[in-house]
Amino acid sequence: MSGIDVAPGTLVVFADLGCPWAHLAVHRLHVTRSRLGLDDQVRFDIRAFPLELINDMATPKLILDAEIPVVGALEPAAGWQMWQRPAHEYPVSTLPALEAVEAAKEQGLRAAELLDRALRVALFAQSRTITLRHEILAVAGECGLDADRLREALVRGTARAAIEDQLAVSLSDDVTGSPHVFAPGGLNAHNPGVERHWTAPMGVGFPVVDRDDPTEVYESLVLRAAKG
Repeated sequence: MSGIDVAPGTLVVFADLGCPWAHLAVHRLHVTRSRLGLDDQVRFDIRAFPLELINDMATPKLILDAEIPVVGALEPAAGWQMWQRPAHEYPVSTLPALEAVEAAKEQGLRAAELLDRALRVALFAQSRTITLRHEILAVAGECGLDADRLREALVRGTARAAIEDQLAVSLSDDVTGSPHVFAPGGLNAHNPGVERHWTAPMGVGFPVVDRDDPTEVYESLVLRAAKG
């Protein structure tokens, strides 16, 4: 039984924006919700699992470069490409983007989940530097948010404390890693549907997927949220 409190009609998703496995899971959650006809009944409450604060460093690009081809092959439609800009433009931090997603909740959970997904696509499919505020605000405008209102929230820092609170929960025994999805009633799944191992230490070897269930676990989570 999870200690994470989840409101009826909601899935709580702890994830880092720079995590390929989270991009996969968020894409599948959106696809599953739409396939089940529950876009208006189920919301995703995206919360930060800030890897750079947990690990005291940015996630090494060597690890991401090993993961992306493997994860991308599981779900090409999520949007993937290897980084296409100069290496020095790669986003060293996801904290500003995580804060923006939290700040977008002032415009509703729907707005926040739209921004979250769009920022993942911006990073993994469009090679955009989502550390930069102007890029985050451009993405927000492109997905229909009030970018001026979001900018004001970022200037005020209204979401910053929430990220610290979410960090504390991420470090607790309740959350295993990025991504971890929680439904009402205690149902939850870390890295839903995927079992994997590394051939050697991360950054040296590469990940191997031992099992991938793109359907059953996601349907169970979304349907549980819909039932409350």
